[in-house]
Amino acid sequence: MKDKLKVGVLFGGPSREREISFAGGRTVYDNLNKDLFEVIPLFLDSRGNLIVLDWHYVYKGTIRDFYPPVSYLPPSPNGFQIYVESLHSISHEEEDQMIKCIGKKIRWADLKETVDFIFLCLHGQFGEDGQVQGILDSLLIPYSGSGVLPSAIGMDKSFQKKLMEQAQFASPKMYVWGREILDMRNFSELYNQVEKQIGFPCVIRPAHQGSSIGVTVLSADALQSDFKTAVETAFFIQRLDVATFRSLNAEDQINFLRSVCDLRDGIGLPMKTNGIELHHPEELLQTILNTEEKELLLEGIYSENKIIVESFIKGREFSCIVIRMEDGSAFALPPTEIIKRTEMYDYRSKYLPGLSRKQTPIEVKDSVLDDIRKECVRLFNYFEFHTYARIDGFLGEDGLIYLNDPNTTSGMMPSSFFFHQAAEIGLNPSQFLSYIIRISLQERIHTQLQISQFENLLRRLDENLHNQAIEDKQKKKVAVILGGYSYERHISVESGRNIYEKLASSEKYHPFPVFLTGDASSYQLYKIPINFMLKDNADDIKEKIEHFHIHPYLKNLRHEAQSITAKYSSASYHYEPQLLSFEDLKKEADIVFIALHGRPGEDGNIQKRLEEISVPYNGSNPQSAALTIHKYNTLQRLKSEGFIVAQQLLLTAKDYNNQQENFISGIESEFHYPFIAKPVDDGCSSAVVKIKNRDHLNSYLEALFRANAHLIDELRNNLQLDANEEFPQKSEVLIEEMITSNNAKQFLEITGGLLTHIVDNKIRYEIFEASETLTSGEVLSLEEKFLAGEGQNITPPRFGKNNSEYEIISAKVKAALLKAAITLDVTGYARIDAFVRIYEDNNVETIIIEVNSLPGMTPATCIFHQCAVNGYTPYEFIDQILEFGTHDKSK
Repeated sequence: MKDKLKVGVLFGGPSREREISFAGGRTVYDNLNKDLFEVIPLFLDSRGNLIVLDWHYVYKGTIRDFYPPVSYLPPSPNGFQIYVESLHSISHEEEDQMIKCIGKKIRWADLKETVDFIFLCLHGQFGEDGQVQGILDSLLIPYSGSGVLPSAIGMDKSFQKKLMEQAQFASPKMYVWGREILDMRNFSELYNQVEKQIGFPCVIRPAHQGSSIGVTVLSADALQSDFKTAVETAFFIQRLDVATFRSLNAEDQINFLRSVCDLRDGIGLPMKTNGIELHHPEELLQTILNTEEKELLLEGIYSENKIIVESFIKGREFSCIVIRMEDGSAFALPPTEIIKRTEMYDYRSKYLPGLSRKQTPIEVKDSVLDDIRKECVRLFNYFEFHTYARIDGFLGEDGLIYLNDPNTTSGMMPSSFFFHQAAEIGLNPSQFLSYIIRISLQERIHTQLQISQFENLLRRLDENLHNQAIEDKQKKKVAVILGGYSYERHISVESGRNIYEKLASSEKYHPFPVFLTGDASSYQLYKIPINFMLKDNADDIKEKIEHFHIHPYLKNLRHEAQSITAKYSSASYHYEPQLLSFEDLKKEADIVFIALHGRPGEDGNIQKRLEEISVPYNGSNPQSAALTIHKYNTLQRLKSEGFIVAQQLLLTAKDYNNQQENFISGIESEFHYPFIAKPVDDGCSSAVVKIKNRDHLNSYLEALFRANAHLIDELRNNLQLDANEEFPQKSEVLIEEMITSNNAKQFLEITGGLLTHIVDNKIRYEIFEASETLTSGEVLSLEEKFLAGEGQNITPPRFGKNNSEYEIISAKVKAALLKAAITLDVTGYARIDAFVRIYEDNNVETIIIEVNSLPGMTPATCIFHQCAVNGYTPYEFIDQILEFGTHDKSK
């Protein structure tokens, strides 16, 4: 039995970046090698309570999905989500009882009895500022990353910049202003000062926040009013025109308040206005509706004491991870260029696949790469950072290297720079985390001022690392197929990467990623290296394969890092993509996990090919998959078995092009506006639109049936698509009626997962508790489905008004989902989307919308919330899927 290190993963905290901390903590929790570590999730709530979190809450989409628990939420007619700070009147006794709903409260002083080591995933205040590091130092508990002093320096951007100027680091022109400037009656003096001394464009940012929070880029033609708004934004202050707000319709008012109360994009809660402290969005709404003031000044309690105004650096943006080597030297990983579509690298661009691109290394001369890496190492050593740091900067048009944002931690999301750059030297996330823990122990030994037991922990870890290399050879080989060419190909990469990471950190499986590329006429499979899998999106991976070459600079850098790769990965690691036939796949894999979405993958094509070569796989058989990908055929099959389904009409582009007026009139004769239009065979969030009128319908059909791939700006604007949002080209369109409440006492949209087992040579279905899906718009968006920190899923859903009603209603919904799964011969696992009507007598109608035979498996997706209710961790759920695929004799 291995003497595993007990690692506490600490996440959450009081900062505005708590959701990124939560999502990053989940990534670390999942990816830490279970051969080496016993992992304990530690949640720090925003009131400072330290909680050993029940593991299944780790897999919620957002903190607000589980905390505060539903039973402690105050009434909110508009369904606002809140953080625990909004419960301002809760007593200590009530708070302790509330914490018991999600885990066990623990004192810092008792932490040493629970863990050997703390992996810090906190951001901002009490995470990156040295406070938590000081507490852990005093308790003699080793932790990841930098110590107290470098953390404190790394948190204060204004102080950083003063020190950097003294050390002759290139710096933009800059002012640092405190809150006293807010008392100035005339901002024109400040504006003129900036215009003369710094110039426009310029950047205004808070001094103590994340790199994309509270930041404004002012253009060259910025007005004084723009300047004042940007200054107030950096101090988390917003002016609200009461008359303008009241002129909005009810839906727009609620969406506006959600934005204002959002900790990342707005000023957040609690907030002050006119000397009154507000804790809940409903209080803010009533204040605005009842005030006699013309304007309200809203000021976030989570504020800022200093802001930075600096000249806009024209150039190319990059980020570089610097790590400590075992010999004590600092080593810069290959810097990544951030290719943005807008001036701001915002939250969505950072964390939603497909919205930005990363190029590693940045495409410059080798000598310039050397200069960037040397400058990053110089800064790492100058600030005396420990273990690792993420250093952001610009290669200016003037040829200078500006390091404008050194961070003692990094986002730990799966495709973050942290993992992305480590993959370039051959380390997968699990291996890199093992390296970080080992180096952190080494750093703590060197910086401690008293003798500790850290040397024993280091010795235990080294022994386990040596033994693990031997055991890896005996694991089951799993090919994880990801990518494809559908609208959801980027989400497929996220799903496949998540599957890979869960399996790579397990004691049972040895996964390898396989990328599918091509088009509807033909496709190819490539076994890809880890650095390809961690690219930002599917198109980047495809481009890397099609134009593959080993960058000479990377070749040399990998040679320099060979000591790390040999110890934590493999000395014979392959950096090249390898074309695979299905016969090759059979030789290399014991089983295949298909992580594709749309065609091919969910249409049965891949499944059929795998059955021909007798390779087991996940999910349904080819015939069932071919049925469920077609939304019209699926519902018509269910309708024939007595299910209530939406009225549908399937139409072709050929008919539209032949006679557009008759085509549209035909739709209008059968459907009343609004109704739903969608592709018949694409992802569940692909071009699903609520059509409001004839003009809207015309724009939709022109876009869907367009001849050219490019979508003109007029149609993009008419359909209110985001700048980077794709819209598919199709030859068919599916029109469906809007499902409404039909006077039911409750009306909910749900999604329900299932898992199948082989018991006595028969298939047994396990139907999970469903999730209630709430949307901020007219249909559930891609972000709300798959982006950590976005959207809201309530698991289990709010059926009925008490537990006994819930049990009755839930049983009826589960029975409907089970009948649908059996009718469609869905096996392995699946997700079924539906609407539920609940009437006064608890009569229930479940209206199936669609069935996903290969549902999304991204870290934030709600199927993991559902399987957790049934006692499965995500890894155990995936393991069950693979076990069924291995033993299902019907395939």
